[in-house]
Amino acid sequence: MRFDFSTAGESHGPGEVALVHGVPAGLGLVAEDINRDLARRQRGYGRGGRQKIETDEVEFLGGVRHGYTLGSPIAMLVRNQDYANWEDRMTPDPPEEPPKKVTLPRPGHADLAGMQKFAFDDLRNVLERSSARETTARVAAGGVARKLLAEFGITVNSAVYRIGAASFDKERAASLAAKADDSEVRCPDEEATERMKAEIDAARYARDALGGEFVVVAEGCPPGLGSYVDWRDKLDAKLAHAVMSINAIKGVEIGLGFGVASRRSSEVQDEILLENGREDSPRLVRSSNRLGGFEGGMTNGEPVVVAAAMKPISTIAKALRTVDLSTYEPSRAFRERADTAAVAAAAVIGESMVAVVLAEAFLEKFGADNMTDIRASYDFYTARLRAARDAARHPERDPEARS
Repeated sequence: MRFDFSTAGESHGPGEVALVHGVPAGLGLVAEDINRDLARRQRGYGRGGRQKIETDEVEFLGGVRHGYTLGSPIAMLVRNQDYANWEDRMTPDPPEEPPKKVTLPRPGHADLAGMQKFAFDDLRNVLERSSARETTARVAAGGVARKLLAEFGITVNSAVYRIGAASFDKERAASLAAKADDSEVRCPDEEATERMKAEIDAARYARDALGGEFVVVAEGCPPGLGSYVDWRDKLDAKLAHAVMSINAIKGVEIGLGFGVASRRSSEVQDEILLENGREDSPRLVRSSNRLGGFEGGMTNGEPVVVAAAMKPISTIAKALRTVDLSTYEPSRAFRERADTAAVAAAAVIGESMVAVVLAEAFLEKFGADNMTDIRASYDFYTARLRAARDAARHPERDPEARS
């Protein structure tokens, strides 16, 4: 079975669940590998009151024994501490007294379309599942993928380069993404961080919210992940799908993204060059990474660069105009706790989704049963690439060439 995951749970239900399939046996995995990213998801200047209630920690329910994966599905639970305050409204059992229905859909949220699709008369049946709280389980699944990739030297980091009108250079943000954890908004520049915080403060004072842009960078990917053979196998398309699925994401770019449309070919393509390595054995390098590590839907050995644009969240103190679905009278939208800006959290979720897609592609190429066989396959592939390079440079060393 290919590496994949599914989630279950509601925002104010008992907890969030992640079920991860296709994890090879023998991968070292402990709760802290997951909790580290769960904590990073909860941070960020401008987050709402929910983050003060929850302290997200994972519980393994299956698939891990004595610190190693078993090759069976990994089941993980992150309990919702706030469920104690919502049990009467979120209990799975029939309530003695039904709670008041929510009938004020929020513009920009799944509320109205979800009610129409599933024939609900209570918005809570939609908003609890469509809440960004679901991404807790995604980050848990991403933690498993990240641990797998790290075994082969692949790292995944993110940085925020815009919140509202405050911005930082995208390429510099990508190059400094490994340092973004030091910033309250995940921007690896002190001056830009302060400008972004000021934007958030102004939006909070105006009882409004802000979106922004972030970039995810995966370094160490070998060339050849994904494929040009079938449209469903193009890895950059899979990444765009995965990142676009994150709540409030409205645009995804690979490398320069839309920037390629205004440039000539000579200003877009990443030229292939030779660079001397050890023992006078040259290696192939690129003059740039404008295409974000992809050609023909496959990784080309350069860092994978995926950027995304996040709209402001739909729940704001200055409630927007809507229609009360119980009376069809004009009203103001429903509101619960909300963030002023959640771009920093979205960036961490973006890392998780990128890690999941890369892990799937990695195991498709190198096998998926156990870490020993995968390591052997990976080592053979990288050795073959080196051998081809050396044979081209020194044909006299190649027995087939001499014959």
